[in-house]
Amino acid sequence: MVDEAINKAQGKSFTVHAPGTVANMVCGFDVLGLALNDPYDIMTIKLIEEPTVVIHNIDSYDLPTEPERNVTGVALLEMIAQLDNKTGFDITIEKRIKPGSGVGSSAASSAGAVVAANHLLGNIFKNDDLVQMAMFGEKLASGVKHADNIAPCIIGGVTLIRSIMPLDIISVPSPPLYVTVVHPQIEVRTEDARQILKKQILLKDAIRQWGNIAGLVAGLMKSDYKLISRSLEDVLIEPVRSILIPAFAEVKAKSLEAGALGGGISGSGPSIFMLSKNEAAAFAVENAMQEVYTKTGIDYHTYVTTINTQGVKVVE
Repeated sequence: MVDEAINKAQGKSFTVHAPGTVANMVCGFDVLGLALNDPYDIMTIKLIEEPTVVIHNIDSYDLPTEPERNVTGVALLEMIAQLDNKTGFDITIEKRIKPGSGVGSSAASSAGAVVAANHLLGNIFKNDDLVQMAMFGEKLASGVKHADNIAPCIIGGVTLIRSIMPLDIISVPSPPLYVTVVHPQIEVRTEDARQILKKQILLKDAIRQWGNIAGLVAGLMKSDYKLISRSLEDVLIEPVRSILIPAFAEVKAKSLEAGALGGGISGSGPSIFMLSKNEAAAFAVENAMQEVYTKTGIDYHTYVTTINTQGVKVVE
C-alpha cells in the first residue's frame, strides 16, 4: 500500500491552509482547544526521493530549515519513519501565524505538514495517526507532547483530548461563536510559560476547575451561552501566567463590559481571546482591546473570526 501511494503521488503537489488555534479554552489546560478561521499558515508539499525533509521558508521569521530543529521537520520525519524511509518531502511554508503568539503557530506547522503529506499520499493515515506525528513537533517546541492545539487544527471545531496515552480525542459540538483575539507583539515561549506553573495545587481549586471544564463542555453541547459564560473561569493557570501578559486584567475586564461571554489567555500567551455570542459583540470587544493596548504603547494585532469546523484545508 505504501509503495502504491508513493507511486501515485509522484509529480504532484498540494497546498494547504493550516489554521491557528486557541488551546486550553481558559479552564481546560492541555485538554480543550478550538480552531480559528483566521489566521492560518500556507504550506505546499511534494515528494522527493531521499528520505528526509527539505524546508523552504518564505516569511520573515528566520526559522530553522534543518528538519531536526523545525517542528514541521520532526513531524514529517516521523511520517517518513512510518513509511519505512521510502520517500521524503519538500515543503514550502509561508507562516502567517507568528511564532510564540499563543494561537498555535507550532501546531499549524506540524499539523499542516502531516495533513498535506497524507493528502499527497492518498490519505493512507487516519487522523489519530496524524495527531501522533504532529505531537513530535509540539514536543520540540515546548518540551512536552500535547494535542490541545494539534487536534482542533487537524479535525476542526472544538476538541476534547481525554487522553494522549492512549490517544482519545472527542469532537465537541458547539453553537455559533465569534472569537476576538488580541496579540500584543511580544513573545511568550510555551516552554517558559510551562516552567512557571505550580507543581502542586489545592484540592479545592482542582474541584472548582473540574466543574468549570465539565460546565464548559456541557454548555457547548447544549448551546447554553450562559453556562458557557460562567464556566470560562480558570483558577489554576491564569493567575500565574497572566503576569507575563501586559494589561491582561484590564483587557479581560473591558472585554466583559463590552459584551464578551468570557475568555482568557490563548494557549500560553501572550494572545488573549474572548468568545462572543454575536458579531456585534465580537467587534465591540475588539474595540475595547484596541483601546487598552493603544494606551499601553505596545504594538498589537487583533482578529475577529469564527470557529473553523474543517481544520486543515486542502486548497489545491
